[in-house]
Order: sequence, then structure tokens, then C-alpha cells
Amino acid sequence: MKKSYRIKKNDEFQAVFKKGKSFANRQFVIYVMRREGQSNFRIGLSVSKKIGNAVKRNEIKRYVRQVFLEYKDAVKPGNDYIIIARKPAAEMNFHEVKKSMLHVFKRANMVKIDSNRDRIANPDKK
Repeated sequence: MKKSYRIKKNDEFQAVFKKGKSFANRQFVIYVMRREGQSNFRIGLSVSKKIGNAVKRNEIKRYVRQVFLEYKDAVKPGNDYIIIARKPAAEMNFHEVKKSMLHVFKRANMVKIDSNRDRIANPDKK
């Protein structure tokens, strides 16, 4: 993922936590904060050591990044997103992570919905 799509600094994370709105399911929490004048979205990932060892934590982060890459054209620009993985996410494979993330995306109203089929607009699948 390009640097322009990442949130790395602690003060940026804290700003999203304080001023952003949260949406959650059992596996993930997403904080969303509007950023004026930003042409694309940015994401920050947080996976606690409670989830598992470094290999497991990095696997979950790869899965989440891949979901964002697959749906980057459907995700609304101009927002910062912080994704926090909860313990049940450690037991999931990629397809389960994707399904769970899409559920939270819909709850957070952060994706463009294809009105014809009431599905997330994914430009890769035409």
C-alpha cells in the first residue's frame, strides 16, 4: 500500500481515536474521521499482542490491507480509518476476514453501494 494511504504517526492515531466515530462487530473496530482537503483515504492498523505471535498479527494485517486494496475504488475518499483487530480475528482465514470487514464497512457507511443490486460497488468485478 502506498505511503499516501497510511497513517503511521501516534498523534494522527490519537486524533482519529478522539475525534472519529467508531463502528464494530465481533472481530474488528473501525474508527472513521473526516479529513478536509484529502483526495484519498488513509488507514492505520492496530493488532494487539493479545491476538497472537508476530506471525499471526502480521497475517491479520496483510488480510486487512488486501481487503482495502480490493475495494479501494469503492471506499469513500477524504477519511482516515483506524482498524483494530479483536481476538476472534485470529481464528479467521482471508475470506472470513473479508466478509467481516465488508460488514463493518457497510455499518460505517464507508463504501459506495451499487444501487441496482444493493451490493458494494467493486470495479474489479464487472
